Amino acid sequence: MNYAETLDYLFARLPMYSRIGAAAYKTDLDNTIALLKAVGDPQLRFKTIHVAGTNGKGSVSHMLAAILQQAGYKTGLYTSPHLVDFRERIRINGQMIPEQSVVAFTEQIKNSIEAIEPSFFELTVAMAFDHFAQEAVDIAVIETGLGGRLDSTNVIQPVLSVITNIGWDHMNLLGDTLEKIAFEKAGIIKARTPVVIGEWLPETRPVFERRALESKAPITWAGTHFSVASFEWTPQTQTIVVQEKNSGQSTPYTLDLLGHYQQKNVLTVLESIRVLQHQGWKISEEALQGALRDVKFLTGLAGRWEVLRIHPYLILDVTHNVHGLEALLQQLKTIPHRNLHVVLGMVNDKDIHSFLAQLPLTAAYYFTQAAIPRALPGDQLRAVAASIGLNGSCYADVNAAIQVALEQAKADDLIVVTGSIFLIGEVNREALRSVPPQT
Repeated sequence: MNYAETLDYLFARLPMYSRIGAAAYKTDLDNTIALLKAVGDPQLRFKTIHVAGTNGKGSVSHMLAAILQQAGYKTGLYTSPHLVDFRERIRINGQMIPEQSVVAFTEQIKNSIEAIEPSFFELTVAMAFDHFAQEAVDIAVIETGLGGRLDSTNVIQPVLSVITNIGWDHMNLLGDTLEKIAFEKAGIIKARTPVVIGEWLPETRPVFERRALESKAPITWAGTHFSVASFEWTPQTQTIVVQEKNSGQSTPYTLDLLGHYQQKNVLTVLESIRVLQHQGWKISEEALQGALRDVKFLTGLAGRWEVLRIHPYLILDVTHNVHGLEALLQQLKTIPHRNLHVVLGMVNDKDIHSFLAQLPLTAAYYFTQAAIPRALPGDQLRAVAASIGLNGSCYADVNAAIQVALEQAKADDLIVVTGSIFLIGEVNREALRSVPPQT
């Protein structure tokens, strides 16, 4: 098979959560363990950092990978889902896995695929670990897919575990209380392995404390040693001034990641780097500064408060749950604008009503859907939205919806595209960047 044929085989042969939802979710690690055994247990041949959380885990994973890469370590990065290219999921020093490596791995393990019948995610985890081992990475940052305890990535013995936060998402699979969701995420905490917790609530902190105590895992809470003293934001960068609590020393960090919510993520990252430094990893302040300034360039991160243009502002954000939307709406308020235009598409297993209930009644809405079976059809989304007073029209795809929004928006308006990572992945960025700004 060539690369295109290989992808067709993988997409058609393996159940894929991002396309079909809960039917692809496996409730044990047996398939992943079997696949890895078939290729010689590659996950045992390199060091790892494991990152879980409801929101922020992708940004934190990319920041950690950028910092380690900038510090001179050959760094693997496994994330999901991909926005445009399947190979985005598996990177070394920012470079996507070569097409030929995808083909070779699939050919090598094809008999095992037929025998084990893994999910798409289980297969990609095995592919990533094999690639990292083959290329002899110094360390790999591994982002969980969903949950933690039963996530296919939870077969590693990391040097550090990181849990960014707990919020309402995937309740049909992870549980209907924050405590239950926290329990699933806390499943990545390993025996005598340090863990950093980014954010916590009265309901979730005891869950983490109990798991860490049982595992004899040293636990650090983000904000223990650092706090955000101030920040400045522009459409291109934001500068976060971080104060070290013991010394009182303030250090500015300029980020190319523009979401205000990155302030919380930075504190999680700094606590994580502090733990790694105490373990003996050589990470200089210069590497830290340089990496945070160029995360997108170093790792290819996209879709997080991604500003495509101004006049009118056009912002892409992969927000897809209530917790993330709260942060997004708060930041939108900080940008002077006359009218707000929201291009919205969601998948059908999210808490649609709670998400829509947060959106402003005064915005103009453009409902659409991603080209996946799991997407909620735009007309159904419009009907639910209309029942709570959010009105707009439906469009065949996200690019058609954006085009109409650009035609209707004035130069001092603001357009945000959100609701689903899959929707953001289908945006034709190059075409939009080439459109002249309005005057």
